[in-house]
This record gives sequence, C-alpha cells and structure tokens, in this order.
Amino acid sequence: MTSLLPNRRGLIWTLILWLAAGATLLAMGRPAICACGTVKLWHGVVQSSENSQHIADWYTFSHIIHGLLFYFFAHILWRRWKLFGGKPGSWALPIAVVFEAFWELLENSPLIIDRYRAVTVSFGYAGDSVVNSLADIGWMALGFWVASKLPWKASLALGVAFELFTLVMIRDNLTLNVLMLVWPIEAIREWQAAV
Repeated sequence: MTSLLPNRRGLIWTLILWLAAGATLLAMGRPAICACGTVKLWHGVVQSSENSQHIADWYTFSHIIHGLLFYFFAHILWRRWKLFGGKPGSWALPIAVVFEAFWELLENSPLIIDRYRAVTVSFGYAGDSVVNSLADIGWMALGFWVASKLPWKASLALGVAFELFTLVMIRDNLTLNVLMLVWPIEAIREWQAAV
C-alpha cells in the first residue's frame, strides 16, 4: 500500500512551503509574535488580544481537524481515483501545507479580519501572529500524520470529539466558524456571546 506520508524530498518541500508562508505573512505586515512580547505554548482566553497570537489555543483543535480532513481527501485522490498513478510519494503533505498556508494568508487579510469582526463574536480580532499561523500549519501537519496512523473511523471519532469539546468549552468550533463566516446566523452569534 502506498504511503501518503512524505519521503525526504516531500519533507524538504513541506519545510520550504512552511517557511515561505511565514515569509509571506511577514511581508503582509503581520506581527512575528504577540504584541505582549512573549510566546506562550498555550493561551486559553478566546476574547482577548492574545487569542491567535501564541503556539496553541482553542482553535488549534480546528487545525488538527484540517489535517484529518486533508488526509481523507488525499486518500480519495490518490488511492481511490489513482491521481498521479496512485503514487503520492512526496506530494500529499506538501499540497496539504499549501492549502493550510493559503487559508492562513486569507485569514490574515483585511477581507477576512473585517468579516470576523462584522459577523462573529470576535469583535476585536486583529489577525494571527506569524508564530501562531506557522504553528497552525504545524498542527494541521500533526493531524495529517495522526490520520495516517489511525483507522478512518478513529480519525472521524477524533474529529467529532474535538468539535464537541470546543463547542462545550468555548461555544465555537470549526463547523460554527465556517458557518458564521459564510452564512451568519444571529441566534448563534447571540448564543456564542452569552459566555
């Protein structure tokens, strides 16, 4: 069975793409680290100026789910549809990194920052630090790796568990985040704000 994990060349491309994402975010004017001047492993206060500024936060779970989903899609493309002759070799993870990096660039554009402020409970959201964005890409890669090691039902259960956990803990998750960006529902916004 062909592995969807990268070989050495794929790991090099993954690293190059990860560094390119960081350089692009810096060129966009994103702050390298939190304005507070520190880098924390975990920051758990969602409604604060330090949210999305450190290595991990409540939205880390969403990025791990991205990795689970990207592995699923890679599985479909390479194993089922035999894309590129069914030999992903180096490319499945680097392509997933491109998609995750694209989201990080888009998420930190004025368009999405303003959208978050307008339609979600993230009223003061100012975007991510570069450290947070690079960590988010890393968390996605971890989710991709975890999915490569687990049976698909276990990956599905893990993704659902993360969604339910963050829903209970912060009244937000990947599903609600996407829904509120694309099709905001005032009742959900009010529920989320009632923390």
